[in-house]
Amino acid sequence: MLEAVRIVLTRPIYSGNIGAVCRVMANMGLSDLVLAGAGIADPVEARKMACGARDVLEACRQVGGLAAAVADCTLVIGATAREGLYRQHCRTPREWAPEILAAAQAGRVALVFGPEDNGLNNSEIALCTRLMRIPSSPAYASLNLSHAVMICAYELFVAAGVFTPPAEKSVEALSAKKERMFALWERMLLKIGFMEPVMAAHMMQGVRRIFTRGRLSDDDVRILMGIARQVEWYVDKRKQSRPAPGAADGA
Repeated sequence: MLEAVRIVLTRPIYSGNIGAVCRVMANMGLSDLVLAGAGIADPVEARKMACGARDVLEACRQVGGLAAAVADCTLVIGATAREGLYRQHCRTPREWAPEILAAAQAGRVALVFGPEDNGLNNSEIALCTRLMRIPSSPAYASLNLSHAVMICAYELFVAAGVFTPPAEKSVEALSAKKERMFALWERMLLKIGFMEPVMAAHMMQGVRRIFTRGRLSDDDVRILMGIARQVEWYVDKRKQSRPAPGAADGA
C-alpha cells in the first residue's frame, strides 16, 4: 500500500527541504516523489539533507504543474494550514490514513504539499479531492515542509501496521518464582539490618509494590535473586572475617 502513495511537492522553494523530505520518506517506507512546477535549485544542499535517502532523491521526477503530477492518481489529498471557504472540510492525517491506505490498494494516491511561503493556492486546492490539516497551535499553524510530510507519512506508516516492535525475549516470571525472590529479598534485608523482624511484613509490602508495578520477566527475577544472594554472601563473609570478641587483646 505504501508503494502506491506519492508525495507531491508543489513549487518547492528550498532544495534543503526537498532533501529532508526524501529522508522522511525513506524513514516511513515511501519512495515516489514528484516535484510539481519547480525543480532542485541546489543539488548539493538537497543531497546533504537527504543523508541516506539519496536513492529517493535521485528517483524523484519533475513535472510542469500539479495537474500533471496527479494525473494518474485516484485520490488526491492536499495539505493546508490556511483558512478559507473552500478549505473547511479538512480532516487530520490520522483520520485520513485508513481511507488513503484503502484507496492505495486499488490505485495511486497523492499527498500534496504546497510551497514553503504560502502553501497551496485555490487553483491547486481545486485539484485535490480531499483536504487535510495537521493539528497545530493557532498561534503559529504553519509547519516546516519536511515536518509536515513526516507527520502525514508517520500516520500512514502506523496505520499500515508494517512496524512490529521488538518482543521481550524472556517470558513473564511465574508467581512461584517471584515468591522465592521475595523470600530471598526479605532474608537479605533482615541480614543487612534494613528492617527489624517485627516490621518485615509491613516493609515487604512496599518492596512488593515497587517490584510489581511493571512486568517482571524471568530474566528480571533471576537478576534480582542473584543480587540478594550476592549481598547475603558478602555480609556472611564480612562477619566471618571479623575477629572474635576479646581476640585482639589475647583474651
